[in-house]
Amino acid sequence: MKRIAVTGAAGRVGTLLRPHLHAYFEHVHLIDLQEPAELGENETFVRADLTKLDEATAALKDVDGVVHLAGIASGIDMNAILHANVLGTYNLYEAARINKVQRVVYASSNHTTGFYPRGEVISPLDPMRPDSPYGLSKCWGELVAGLYYDTSGIRSLSIRIGNAGTYPNSERSVAIWISARDLAQLVRIGLTHPQIAATVVYGVSDTDTQWWDNELAARLGYQPQDRPRDYALIEEGSEGPVALAFQGGGFCEINHDGTIRMRDADGLVKSLETVE
Repeated sequence: MKRIAVTGAAGRVGTLLRPHLHAYFEHVHLIDLQEPAELGENETFVRADLTKLDEATAALKDVDGVVHLAGIASGIDMNAILHANVLGTYNLYEAARINKVQRVVYASSNHTTGFYPRGEVISPLDPMRPDSPYGLSKCWGELVAGLYYDTSGIRSLSIRIGNAGTYPNSERSVAIWISARDLAQLVRIGLTHPQIAATVVYGVSDTDTQWWDNELAARLGYQPQDRPRDYALIEEGSEGPVALAFQGGGFCEINHDGTIRMRDADGLVKSLETVE
């Protein structure tokens, strides 16, 4: 990988990630609707709307790999999510196919499995259980990655990012936080590891809380350098009973009717509990 592109480069995660990438690649091509601040010597910017295939295709010209961060990261506006996350991701992969791009690192999310209980350890092999329209759109993106490997040979690492904030600000984020340099390490693995096909891992630093079995990431060489508890600045706040029950936290409360439903591995009813 000599020339890579980063979509959503002006966003929160893109801004945190950029300083940890430009030293490893000959050129970093930044794609967004607004120009990122303080371009580095080996960074260039192109303004592109990924919901328009012609703009996406032009933006990916002459790059070897893509880090796809662009999209809406919260909210329940399904029309906006369909536009940015669903259509935008499909166009990104189609533009990659047209340009013969070899690799994509897809910024997926822990919200693809947010409705698993907090006491349960899961792996990327467990069925998706999205907790919101946002989480549902990230499930779509992972499936698109699989389709384009099977049909076009584009290799993808989908990283189910935990919390990529500047620091962990709650007990939940302490459990799932990933530092910028640890996320950059996973990105580099996704862009270079020879065995990547349509691979899914969790993006989390060296946390004490074990919600996710990330053994596959370790097999690919991932060795997180940071411990979330060392960076934590816990802010006041409280989570309701629905948020506390599930790994997805507050996202699980979106349109939730207050009945906590647990199901077993076969998809059968395990328990029901109504909460205030």
